[in-house]
Amino acid sequence: MGEFNVHRVRFFNYVPSGIRCVAYNNQSNRLAVSRTDGTVEIYNLSANYFQEKFFPGHESRATEALCWAKGQRLFSAGLNGEIIEYDLQELTIKYAVDAFGGPIWSMAASPSGSQLLVGCEDGSVKLFQITPDRIQFERNFDRQKSRILSLSWHPAGTHVAAGSIDYISVFDAKSGSAVGKMLVDRQYMGVSRRKCIVWGVAFLSDGTVISADSAGKVQIWDSATRTLVKSHLVSNADVQSIAVSDQEDSFVVGTAEGTVFHFQLVPVTSSSSEKQWVRTKPFQHHTHDVRTVAHSPTALISGGTDTHLVIRPLMEKVEVKNYDAALRKITFPHRRLVSCAKKKQLLLFQFAHHLELWRLGSTVATGKNGDTLPLSKNADHLLHLKTKGPENIICSSISSCGGWIACSTASRFFLYRLNYEHDNISLQRVSKMPVFLRSALQILFSEDSTKLFVASNQGSLHVIRLLEGGFKHLHTFQPQSGTVQSMCLLAVSPDGNWLAASGSSAGVHVYNVKQLKLHCTVPAYDFPVTALAIAPNTNNLVIAHSDQQVFEYSIPDKQYTEWSRAVQKQGFHHLWLQRDTPITHISFHPKRPMHILLHDTYMFCLIDKSLPLPNDKTLLYNPLPPTNESDVIRRRTAHAFKISKKYKPLLFMDLLDEKTLVAVERPLDDIVAQLPPPIKKKKFGT
Repeated sequence: MGEFNVHRVRFFNYVPSGIRCVAYNNQSNRLAVSRTDGTVEIYNLSANYFQEKFFPGHESRATEALCWAKGQRLFSAGLNGEIIEYDLQELTIKYAVDAFGGPIWSMAASPSGSQLLVGCEDGSVKLFQITPDRIQFERNFDRQKSRILSLSWHPAGTHVAAGSIDYISVFDAKSGSAVGKMLVDRQYMGVSRRKCIVWGVAFLSDGTVISADSAGKVQIWDSATRTLVKSHLVSNADVQSIAVSDQEDSFVVGTAEGTVFHFQLVPVTSSSSEKQWVRTKPFQHHTHDVRTVAHSPTALISGGTDTHLVIRPLMEKVEVKNYDAALRKITFPHRRLVSCAKKKQLLLFQFAHHLELWRLGSTVATGKNGDTLPLSKNADHLLHLKTKGPENIICSSISSCGGWIACSTASRFFLYRLNYEHDNISLQRVSKMPVFLRSALQILFSEDSTKLFVASNQGSLHVIRLLEGGFKHLHTFQPQSGTVQSMCLLAVSPDGNWLAASGSSAGVHVYNVKQLKLHCTVPAYDFPVTALAIAPNTNNLVIAHSDQQVFEYSIPDKQYTEWSRAVQKQGFHHLWLQRDTPITHISFHPKRPMHILLHDTYMFCLIDKSLPLPNDKTLLYNPLPPTNESDVIRRRTAHAFKISKKYKPLLFMDLLDEKTLVAVERPLDDIVAQLPPPIKKKKFGT
């Protein structure tokens, strides 16, 4: 692999926001996830669980409910009392409608997907009609005495169950009148509580209503007779969420203790046709509250305060026992939050509402391979740059020379000029930035720091020339064939002549920056792009996809390279394809054109194109042979993939120069230490 001096950086104090709710779309096999800071993420479960889209958070949007409607339309509602629809093409909020019922605690789309129901703080249940352009208020249901915390439609769309404090109401969906009420028992372990909150309800096609409440109980009700059929005490704390499978043969609940319970409908006896709900499996994959759960055809999905999105496959539903049957725990976003100014050895860290600029430490000590060298100069925190307003930062970047910083929110674009004098740093904001730069999804500086490339959510690419303390708009590349396809990834060649851009679902377009025109389009591929980069000298474009395939495309020749064709002919090693985190960054060695460097969250890889590819019989994670081995043995065990798993979780890794790497790690223990304390559990014998 070669020897590098590695800067191990662990002072990026990044803590993901907790997960508040999830919504699974069976038609598109996509999962929407909302976080406590208002961020909404879209995961494509068919594309190796890749986070293909995200909507930046907002301080005033505390999302409490999330649901899909007909036509792949996504809605959310929260404590600000607004219902929001998201534009999945432009990755912006399409509109927001005030429900005029105070904070919204729950929301559910009708089985047909043409109506939307919200439960409000004032006890009202409001029905909206979903029109092609927006939503329109239709009527109020009978108002209840307390807030509506959970909602569920009958699969036929005839009735609605609403969970409140101490009771469950059943409404006629056509008239909006309450036709029944089921009182929930306040008793918990023989002690009467002040109130019992019904956090979740599910209405089944046979009229059964399942409730999850703050007394730790999961209860089965008969909605026709308004009677309790069965009660399951599953937790010493709140049961906070519930989700039912489409076949209605199983459901899942999440508790405040971090446990997820799976219930299944099984026959009472082997020969009986009568069935009953039985708690079959408990799962403890969370350390804190499980705030939300979802049930896909093949997996149980859960998320909560500990920030992890956990996807646990149901083994009896998975036909092929490959890596799809493995437990997945997604913690970090599938996009870069770190950028590097190589010439100045600076790192820019992106947080929700501010940026941090750090200068790496240095050492004069030397040592042998594997040694930890003492620092002669510690890392310096040079700048803390806070953005004004409630909006989260979407993207940011620093130029290679360290003289420019750019960042974007949903409504503003910021460009700063930095000057360094000894240990002092001065910052000057460039004023009067064009309106069309706002809502930028990706920002990139050219290698010589003379140009700025901005990808907008409208599908256009803006080229800006940087002047001393100012700028000039050079050109805008318009989206192809009139389609609006937001560009999420950019790569520029080191000589500044080529610009590659990839959309959330379209192919990769390559532009000639000198002639300001489209050069070519890389042949479309079924899986989204997770990272791309252009090699120096050869101008070969290397593209990584969510299914772990890596392609090399010659920009001058407008075709795949011989190495890429050989890789596709032989195929990647099965262990390489079974990795469950996407490649998020690609770079190249300046003096070794045959080397490609890339990383995901749990491994760093150097691909040497001059060596043979490993086959499935070869050890992929092959440790380096001892130095005293013969050249024959070295050649026999050597292959193109040199993989290191020493640095993890890895948020960023890149070459600073020929012999120096920087690795930004974020240990999970450091994140857990900054989370609120979980509910205390009494341990046996204490």
